[in-house]
Amino acid sequence: MKRKIITIHKEKCNGCGICASACHEGAIGIVDGKAELLSDHYCDGLGDCLPSCPTGAITFEEREADAYDEEAVKNRLREMGIEEPDKGPESQLKQWPVQIKLLPVTAPYYKNCNLLIAADCTAFTYGNFHNHFMKNHVTVIGCPKLDNEDYSGKLAEIIEKNEIKTVTILRMEVPCCRGMEMAARKAMEMSGKNLPWRVVVVSTEGKLLLDSH
Repeated sequence: MKRKIITIHKEKCNGCGICASACHEGAIGIVDGKAELLSDHYCDGLGDCLPSCPTGAITFEEREADAYDEEAVKNRLREMGIEEPDKGPESQLKQWPVQIKLLPVTAPYYKNCNLLIAADCTAFTYGNFHNHFMKNHVTVIGCPKLDNEDYSGKLAEIIEKNEIKTVTILRMEVPCCRGMEMAARKAMEMSGKNLPWRVVVVSTEGKLLLDSH
């Protein structure tokens, strides 16, 4: 098959090995003091090695080459003693963007959703944020202190113009974070809707202090 793949110009290569370290697939090795593409099917064609080369010895070309083979790469990495990185728990984020300032007022993902209005610090403080709060929710975040604005108007529009089922307000225990709760409460009043809602407060040590409805 014809595809984009790297080519290494050996006359320019100084054998430093930086490209081999930069290649996440183990496609490049140092042979007789020069970098060499060990097999076409190890190279995914993304070119992580290009910017790492100090002599400009690596470029892209489009030519007949074996297809990229993910299983072959996994075997190659095992031979090198490199295990696949732990991917960690699956993200529960359902939409983009998440910042209140950037959110559209109407969007398909709001339809029949559970809305999580979260102070942005809560995501870094509460360890199970994704599975405990974000799961099955549309997540919107902000910091009223740093953003220096009142979110209530935009949140009210989102609640008013969409079929929101429930609202969860998640904030930190610090006094300035009450602004998030106040904005969300005001938004619900302004929307004219009577939705099920609750407020959850997180301590600076990452513990849940309050869960009120």
